[in-house]
Amino acid sequence: MQTDNWKSPIIKRLENMEELVWINPKKESPNKPLEEMGISTKEIDDARIRLERFAPFIECCFPETKATQGIIESPLTAIPMMQKFINESDHCNLTGTLLLKQDNELAIAGSVKARGGIYEVLKHTEDLALFHGLLRKEDNYAKLASKECRHFFQQYTIQVGSTGNLGLSIGMVSVAIGYKVIIHMSSDAKQWKKDLLREHGVVVVEYQSDYSVAVKNGRVQSDKDPKSYFIDDENSIDLFLGYAVAAKRLELQLKEQGLIVNEEHPLFVYIPCGVGGAPGGITFGLKDIFGENVHCFFVEPTKAPCMLLGMASGKHDEISVNDIGLDGQTLADGLAVGRASGFIGKVMEPILSGIFTVEDCKLFEYMRHLLNKEQIFLEPSACAAFEGVMRLSFYEEMSEYLVNCKLVDKIGNATHIVWATGGSLVPDKNREEYINTYVGD
Repeated sequence: MQTDNWKSPIIKRLENMEELVWINPKKESPNKPLEEMGISTKEIDDARIRLERFAPFIECCFPETKATQGIIESPLTAIPMMQKFINESDHCNLTGTLLLKQDNELAIAGSVKARGGIYEVLKHTEDLALFHGLLRKEDNYAKLASKECRHFFQQYTIQVGSTGNLGLSIGMVSVAIGYKVIIHMSSDAKQWKKDLLREHGVVVVEYQSDYSVAVKNGRVQSDKDPKSYFIDDENSIDLFLGYAVAAKRLELQLKEQGLIVNEEHPLFVYIPCGVGGAPGGITFGLKDIFGENVHCFFVEPTKAPCMLLGMASGKHDEISVNDIGLDGQTLADGLAVGRASGFIGKVMEPILSGIFTVEDCKLFEYMRHLLNKEQIFLEPSACAAFEGVMRLSFYEEMSEYLVNCKLVDKIGNATHIVWATGGSLVPDKNREEYINTYVGD
């Protein structure tokens, strides 16, 4: 592992909390087969089919999923007024089609974490139920909602470290199954998320430290109990696969809207990034389906650019933003992570196009603009992805990327997807606080 670029120009710019775009120099073209990374298309398909098996149980326990027959999925929404606003802003010339992937509307948890978090809990549940003879794969999984099954699962515990949304997703579904649940939350987690979990009977353990400390302590506590299962946001393949399922469903939504993705019609996707699990899984799934025709970019706060730091330095999880003098204290609570997942960073090396950074103040501005133009509310951290489309024509590095990828003549045919990662569960009082929050540069 090379570490001689520890004080490279990009690292120095991160130290100064600059807004920038970093183009991944290790991205391979054409893509290496994704199976070489140790994760196969078959595993993603298995995850999708497992979620379908659980659909009757989800529909039974969560009536809000009745319209989708227990499938937890979000709409893909055109936002033409937001695109018009973007194009009226300085330095912007966003051609093609702009869409919002509304994971803020995902049932149960109201965020992208409903994908990976809920999937891993369901997989663990299936493993236990099959092993103990409570279930066969050919059964109707609605039987898991019975009193007998709930009584069985009450002897087991689910634990996780979280900045908020992952804890919400895991807490909600685990309680519905019958588990005891302990969520280890960092100081960045919003109070309303802790309150909501406690209202549902979840034990919330609070730390006056960052996300990494919450994860570390949660793992230690879980390891002491043989009937406790720890969900590891930093290293879990099951979480990763749950997120990756989103890509196949997105492919169907694009087709339903008559949108083509091919060499002449590229797809650009912008995703907020914290530890990296959700954006990493989604990116992997998209690359599996669309290959070189999809270009995925993460967006991180300037105060906590842990994935960019890990990938640009080559150190991955062996380096923290604290090591370059940053405290990681960002108002984007879901992105307030000081150390990225080494597993995700290494998987992203050959496939991720790049990473943008954004100042906290813009998150609230993007939130207000989207609400005013499209009447859609997102958490401020979920609005980070708008920095990608806003700055697509701004950075010289992006212009070079388009030239190098032979996209200059095709960008007008592109579909741009901003991945909205959370927001629907925010209480009205907190929404008003967000809407009326103005942050200095």
